[in-house]
Amino acid sequence: MAERVGSQPPSREITPPDLYLRRRDFLREAALASASAVLVPGIACGADTPRGQRLPGVAPGPFRSEEPPTRFEDATSYNNFYELGTDKGDPARNAHHLRTRPWSIAIAGEVAKPGTIGIEEILKSFPLEERIYRFRCVEAWSMVIPWVGFPLGDLLKRFEPTSQARYVAFQTLFDPEQMPGQRRAVLDWPYVEGLRLDEAMHPLAILAVGMYGEVLPNQNGAPVRLVVPWKYGFKSIKSIVEIRLTRTQPPTSWNLSAPREYGFYSNVNPEVAHPRWSQASERRIGEFRRRPTLPFNGYAEQVASLYRDMDLRENF
Repeated sequence: MAERVGSQPPSREITPPDLYLRRRDFLREAALASASAVLVPGIACGADTPRGQRLPGVAPGPFRSEEPPTRFEDATSYNNFYELGTDKGDPARNAHHLRTRPWSIAIAGEVAKPGTIGIEEILKSFPLEERIYRFRCVEAWSMVIPWVGFPLGDLLKRFEPTSQARYVAFQTLFDPEQMPGQRRAVLDWPYVEGLRLDEAMHPLAILAVGMYGEVLPNQNGAPVRLVVPWKYGFKSIKSIVEIRLTRTQPPTSWNLSAPREYGFYSNVNPEVAHPRWSQASERRIGEFRRRPTLPFNGYAEQVASLYRDMDLRENF
């Protein structure tokens, strides 16, 4: 995979080719990118995102970044959530379509106790922590988000993975009525993602039910989403309805769509360029300057050992 270096790519290069070839989508994306270059201090535009319900009993968690968090207004109005639209502002505009109650997650596959768990039981059963994580998008922008959640491994242990379990597959809700972006064949819906079991059990990997001390906004993946801070953001699947433990590596949506551009692992690696732009630097939302991209998004000390014997250029 040849590396390209240089300044931030034009907006048409940070969208999959099948999208930027569509003139209408390209013009909307270009307009948003243009606005982001002049807004200070963030890039949110339009109406302010309403604040949500506070989550009680949230304790400070480990792995808290000392960097200042991204503004709530930016983190909730500049999003990648293609189920709600492909423009960065579409998820916030279309979030009202998504109904997050009632909600349950099916746990299946290589587990001794398959079953379902509802969001209310999740909120009652697992102590919630606030973890301030760096969040890096493959498009070379980043944020710092105070997530509220709990370790994914704690949920998986409840359903008792078998000795045959090697991977964990995730699936997003498929309902084009609630998710208008699914009415277009941008991806092969429903959205699916996956981790190795040891990645999923790592204490940095969490299921988030909130952010900034509040219930998770719809546009950010309500009512429950994955957060894997050492990987690119598209690995952190949103609005999860199924978790399945498997013996073999599961398919993942962006890898199916563009395997040359999006690998299964998708660890943040500044030395491996996306085919259409460099990953060596990033722009923190709310800042004008670019900063060097950190290996594993700054979490190498915690997670590099998971990949000790792997070629991280080939297994991108």
